[in-house]
Amino acid sequence: MSVVNAIVVGSGPNGLAAALSLARAGADVTVLEAHDEVGGGTRTVQPFGDGILVDHCSAIHPMARQSPALAGLDAHGLRWASPEIDAAHPLDHAPAALLHRSVEQTAAGLGRDGRRWRKLFAASSRSYDRLAGDILGPVVHLPHHPLLLARFGAPTLLPAALLARAFHTDAARALFLGTTAHAMRPLTELLSSAIGVGILTAGHHDGWVVAVGGTQTITAAMAAALADLGVTIETGVEVTHLSQLPRADAVMLNVAPDAAVQICGDRLPFATRRAYRRHRHGPAVFKVDLVVQGGIPWRDPEVGRAGTVHLSGGPEEIIAGERAVADGRMPQRPFVLLGQQYLADPSRSLGDLHPVYAYAHVPAGYDGDATDPLIAQIERFAPGFRERIIDRHVTRPAHFAAQNANYVDGDILTGAKSPGALLLGPRPGRNPYRTGVPGVYLCSAAAPPGPGAHGMVGYRAAQVAIRDLHLS
Repeated sequence: MSVVNAIVVGSGPNGLAAALSLARAGADVTVLEAHDEVGGGTRTVQPFGDGILVDHCSAIHPMARQSPALAGLDAHGLRWASPEIDAAHPLDHAPAALLHRSVEQTAAGLGRDGRRWRKLFAASSRSYDRLAGDILGPVVHLPHHPLLLARFGAPTLLPAALLARAFHTDAARALFLGTTAHAMRPLTELLSSAIGVGILTAGHHDGWVVAVGGTQTITAAMAAALADLGVTIETGVEVTHLSQLPRADAVMLNVAPDAAVQICGDRLPFATRRAYRRHRHGPAVFKVDLVVQGGIPWRDPEVGRAGTVHLSGGPEEIIAGERAVADGRMPQRPFVLLGQQYLADPSRSLGDLHPVYAYAHVPAGYDGDATDPLIAQIERFAPGFRERIIDRHVTRPAHFAAQNANYVDGDILTGAKSPGALLLGPRPGRNPYRTGVPGVYLCSAAAPPGPGAHGMVGYRAAQVAIRDLHLS
């Protein structure tokens, strides 16, 4: 039997996951990466010098533990750690809303909304080990567990702003909306609940974990597993057209759809080319990493136990801010996602100098300076915070785009997660991974199930290629 050759373009988690799946199925695989370092957004850097670890982009991983794309990587050093509290949403004039891994513990802290939180998340989170296979893939498919999926999926069809009205208190509404805001879409859109409900369901099962030693260890473990399988990884190789590549039975493109148009050229069918060109990118992020002496002096000390903190006040502020950013307007008080990963993983700190990871949602291509509004959002809930800042490192939308071609205009999600994109992916009406060019597949976060260090887009795309190549 002749050897099957596969080439993977792009070494983010989806590219590496595709390479792992193909190599395990018996293919001879080569991974090509344009930059000098593998990992894409799944890297850890040290902008403040040796000893203080900062995740470049992907940082907190509630959907990673159940991912088959990462299965077995503990043998290559991948370890997970959990904070005492998964996430917190501080409020101006009330105690912070707290998200625990336990549905019951979370519900107990939400007062009269506890019963509704249980009703929304308890059953699905208990069944997440069975649900994950359906959730971490295309929305439109033949489900393995149709009744479980129907129960999970029904509320995800609603606009997040509408589903939040099921709760009575600002605490429960803010806790829910702060998580749905991870999708960086207007919370009044249909299906805007979907990503938030998925994250919360997975988190209640597995926790909002971090990788010990930084997110880079996910990449390192995948690269080590690939080395064991004889996979070649070449860095500093930019692929702009299929003609550059040697003969291959499968080419996996871990690139944004517009880059796939350039790479495939005239070989791409008209319908696919049109769909990929219509692919829209979403808002951007403006990231400020900080070194803080002694940690953050939160007004509510419970927030100091949370690995992730959502900073955007009450529900109305969250909804208005996400609407403004989607419309291209910079809000005075942007939504800020803050990570205190060192609470779960002390190896990231140097003595009492702790890295604080924070980014604000900003309009696509934003060229202003969001440093002060971002820090002001932290100071709002942690008076005296500014005095504890020892150093800062800013990553603007243009910097994200320059470091990763998939992050167009600073969009770290590789595309707007609109209702159409969530339901159908980048190629409506067709398999979302096949490009229409025989043997060429799209495996970037533009395809379902979307962004994250879980690697599931690469895994799913590789399974399609494996079936097409009759490797299994």
